[in-house]
Amino acid sequence: MGANRDECGVIEDQANDEVIYKPTTTYFLAENPQEFDLMFHHVKELQFNARVEKPDPKFARLLLEQFGGGNGELKAAMQYFVQAFSARQPYPKLYDMLMDIAAEEFSHLEIVGATITMLLGPVNSELKQAFENSGLKEMVTGGSAARDALVHQALMNPQFFVLSGGGPTVTDSNGNPWSGAFVNANGDPTVDLRSNIAAESRAKIVYEYLLQFTDDEYVQESLRFLMTREISHFQMFAAHLEQIQPNFPPGVLQGDARFTHTYFNMSNGASARGPWNQGQGPWSQGEWTYVADPIETVRSTNGLTEFQQTAPMSNQQLDEVGKQLGKQRYNEISKAVPKSTNQWSSYPQTELESPRKAS
Repeated sequence: MGANRDECGVIEDQANDEVIYKPTTTYFLAENPQEFDLMFHHVKELQFNARVEKPDPKFARLLLEQFGGGNGELKAAMQYFVQAFSARQPYPKLYDMLMDIAAEEFSHLEIVGATITMLLGPVNSELKQAFENSGLKEMVTGGSAARDALVHQALMNPQFFVLSGGGPTVTDSNGNPWSGAFVNANGDPTVDLRSNIAAESRAKIVYEYLLQFTDDEYVQESLRFLMTREISHFQMFAAHLEQIQPNFPPGVLQGDARFTHTYFNMSNGASARGPWNQGQGPWSQGEWTYVADPIETVRSTNGLTEFQQTAPMSNQQLDEVGKQLGKQRYNEISKAVPKSTNQWSSYPQTELESPRKAS
């Protein structure tokens, strides 16, 4: 194909007598499509080679939990994607990690969706044939004996018929729709990273449970891959949280010195003791105060308003720590976020940081 490009990105197609303007040199002619540099680019190959041995509509329904459920791949992808926006300018390293993991979660969503579709097998074609011949009701109640267990099993989730025609739906395994309420994004890295660690924990255990409900070796292989990536992401989030110091308690305020180190025994009978309610436990300073009789303590301290300090630092000292930490966080954000003109990206983006000043 005869074509020339000048320094400004103008392509002259000599064969077709056309001039095409491409704004940057990151775009190439069709013979090199793999070199296109796009913001979002779909690669045809799945990250992991999803396969199934045979259709299994029953398990397809269960697997919907990881497609549109509250602990699934779409929830994780959207959570990390949304969290990344507030981190872009003040915390570019965190932004980079969140976007990388969000992109991988979207690829996992595709693996789950592909697996569900393959597990439904010929349901789509059977559905269409049934409607052409005698309708859905006749297909199920005996109009065609050949369309037996496979289609009948798919009826365990009627939405495969009435909504998706043999593909995944954006719901959990019981048909409850996906919701933006699943997304936890609070704008504080010490909070969001802990939410993500919890999200990866829940997703991991769901895959662990799902593995017990299929004997399809190909599907098990895919589930083990997805489960293992949850472990990897857990460690990534934990490592980044560790880099933020101090990171506890989450946020800025340090709490009330009377109650931070206090454990209330809120049940009668035998009581368990351990590092969660005695000794130093997880505290870097101080020890737990164990309140064996909370009712009497509440009454004798005027509803805990006269309860004595249990933390090693006074409220005045804790307030000062909170003020200093608040000032630190304010400086991190205010220095990174302009008060006037602003710009999200450089072209090309060769550094992690946002350019900030519009150009």
